[in-house]
Amino acid sequence: MKKQPNYNYAFIFYDIGEKRVQKVFKTCKKYFTHHQKSVFRGNITNADLLELREKLKKIIDKKEDFVSIIKLINEDSFAEETLGINKKDGESLFV
Repeated sequence: MKKQPNYNYAFIFYDIGEKRVQKVFKTCKKYFTHHQKSVFRGNITNADLLELREKLKKIIDKKEDFVSIIKLINEDSFAEETLGINKKDGESLFV
């Protein structure tokens, strides 16, 4: 059996129906830093990532909504470039 990597950092972005978007936002905010509109990112344990995924599955409509989780080993394993204005209340834009 192949060992799964230990992911410690993640990005999450979504496109959710209006009725459910606030619930998804509040749920993601408990685990991550709000990055930009419907984008969150930050350090997370494997246990918290599993918990978050299960909570989101209960909120979303699988036929209408979209959630993407990009998992990384650590926050230094990707390159980030900022284009345009950097919001004061968020972090830079991941492109």
